[in-house]
Amino acid sequence: MKDLRRLLGLLSTNWHWQALGILLGIIVVLTNVGLLALSGWFIAAMGLAGLGLLHLEYFLPAAAIRALAIIRTVGRYLERLTTHEATFRLLSDLRVWFYQHLEPLAPARLQMHRSGDLLSRIRADIDSLDNFYLRVLAPSIVAPVCALLMVVFLAYFSMGAALADLLGLLIVGLALPVLAFRLARRPGQAAVAQRGALRADIADTIRGFEELRVFGALDRQTAQHEAGYEALIGHERQQARVEAASGGLGLFVVQATMLMALICAIPLATAKLLSGPDIAMVTLFVLASFDAVSGLPNAYRALGETLAAARRIFEIVDTAPAVQEPVREAPPPVRFDIAFRDVGLRYAPHAPWALDGVTLAVPAGTSVGIVGPTGSGKTSLANLLLRFWDWEKGDVQIGGMPIRQLSGETVRGFCAVIAQQTHLFNTSIRENLHLAKPDATDAEMQAALRQAGIWDEVQAMPDGLETMVGEVGTQLSGGQARRIAIARAFLKDAPILVLDEPTEGLDALSERIVLDALAALMRGRTTLLITHRSQALRNVDRVLRMENGRVYEG
Repeated sequence: MKDLRRLLGLLSTNWHWQALGILLGIIVVLTNVGLLALSGWFIAAMGLAGLGLLHLEYFLPAAAIRALAIIRTVGRYLERLTTHEATFRLLSDLRVWFYQHLEPLAPARLQMHRSGDLLSRIRADIDSLDNFYLRVLAPSIVAPVCALLMVVFLAYFSMGAALADLLGLLIVGLALPVLAFRLARRPGQAAVAQRGALRADIADTIRGFEELRVFGALDRQTAQHEAGYEALIGHERQQARVEAASGGLGLFVVQATMLMALICAIPLATAKLLSGPDIAMVTLFVLASFDAVSGLPNAYRALGETLAAARRIFEIVDTAPAVQEPVREAPPPVRFDIAFRDVGLRYAPHAPWALDGVTLAVPAGTSVGIVGPTGSGKTSLANLLLRFWDWEKGDVQIGGMPIRQLSGETVRGFCAVIAQQTHLFNTSIRENLHLAKPDATDAEMQAALRQAGIWDEVQAMPDGLETMVGEVGTQLSGGQARRIAIARAFLKDAPILVLDEPTEGLDALSERIVLDALAALMRGRTTLLITHRSQALRNVDRVLRMENGRVYEG
């Protein structure tokens, strides 16, 4: 129930739309019931009047039927419009809210999650929450309000029929939903988890398609997907059985209740307390009254799935960021030298030290190269400087100011990063450059590309700056992608430069071109260069060596 309470708390932002939708829902249900009951009374009365057994002034009931029909039609349209507007606003707010909590977790806290699973949570799991207001919350408020009014109305004509209707409404609107929820909760939770796992598996398969074909593992991977889908179908089959059973039982209760109401009303007609048209009205009124509760069993059958999706979202939201932002941010530094002072870092409480007593200084405008074997702690320095991770002891400063006093956004605003895994988005070269400077002009982009040594190649492309780079830059060579990243750094014009294996994976010619571009970029900037390639060190002022989380003179 904790997840349910939290989910209810998230609805408060658009409460006026939701309240209006509920009010319109009440009006629509009552007019629908009134229309069917009055129509039954009118038809029966007109039949008796035609036989000369009843005198009927038909203008007023005919006008009432027309009015109810118009109100029901317009009300249904407005109710659907309002409730769906409330739902779409809710989904939009949920996605923004989820992303606001997700962004501070990157990259430290998201390494344990697969990207396909995260995508499933932000899309499929949030989409599944649209059922909560539209099919659970709103009907759960509309149903008791309408049921109370309808039972009171029926009691005026027949207390027995009113009690029969109340019993039927309680069974269909309360007992069956509770039963459906309990029976379908576990398969619903399993289905949500299975869908998330399948989406993550498929995303991994698509990314690794070439490797699967090379190693002849594609058929084996396909078989795993088929087994996963069979498991999902099994969970959905269990839910379908619950849905079918609750639907069948609900229909039986509706018919039985209508029969009981008729049986209770007939003696009143015999005693001349009710007329023939009144009998028709009472019977059809009871039948129509179930419109208020008929959707609840299936809605509560799906509630377990909805709560499971909410729980997957809350798992991410409740994760504490690796780096805590300052309550009150200090003024930004005016100089940009870097200092690590006796810094210690562990990636888990009882893990070995990734950095152990690291002390180093990079004066403003100078460059330091860090070399060392894989796992020695080189990249950890960059992670701390960029505020992706936090340290346990010591201090990291920029311009003499501890960077814990600055927000991560402010610190990263001082830094331009070129990493081994250069990420280019699947859009144009222009849009990838706009990432560094959204308001950059064509002239500024051309200058940055020229400084990065790639403008001539971009100009020779048929679409120029509009050339699509493909998924993670697959339409470009490794050297071209790296130089696009360098052009972004030129555009950002940050005072601090972090280079993490900037020439890794490049051939000798591409490496030389990239290093020439980097030499121009490093000029006048405080630079931390992480590499294990000796060629990359030719432009640095000082070289340090790292081993087992410690720094030594190179």
